[in-house]
Amino acid sequence: MINLNIPDQNIKLQTIKSKTYVFDFLRKKKLILTPEEWVRQNLVSHLVNDLNYPKGLIKTESSLKYNKLNKRADIIVLDRSMNNFMVIECKSYKLNLNKSNLNQAAVYNKVYRSRYLMLSNGIKHVICEYNWDDESFTFLDSIPKYN
Repeated sequence: MINLNIPDQNIKLQTIKSKTYVFDFLRKKKLILTPEEWVRQNLVSHLVNDLNYPKGLIKTESSLKYNKLNKRADIIVLDRSMNNFMVIECKSYKLNLNKSNLNQAAVYNKVYRSRYLMLSNGIKHVICEYNWDDESFTFLDSIPKYN
């Protein structure tokens, strides 16, 4: 797989019958490796191993309903009070991030109401901090520290 703009992670890959699988250490199962899954697994590993985010407070592939439609958020990080801390939307490293991708993540965050929102294709990361009181946001230069 391609190198990402994330410190190297020890991601376990396995080929079975000509298909490559990645081990999801949160869900403890093998998943078919796609470019988006490569980004998701590297980001989760980076959050846990490099930035000390608690593994038990990270959920992947979390279902939500928006306008009666079933959606799925790639990564949700909870704070220690079990409130939503950050919503992360992952895209394939083959895709350029655009306003439509950011709008998709923002829609998810309307449901989750997290403090932070992140969009990443593994190469470029867009990170925002939301102020729900005045419905404004600030772009950040790096992933926020976990308190």
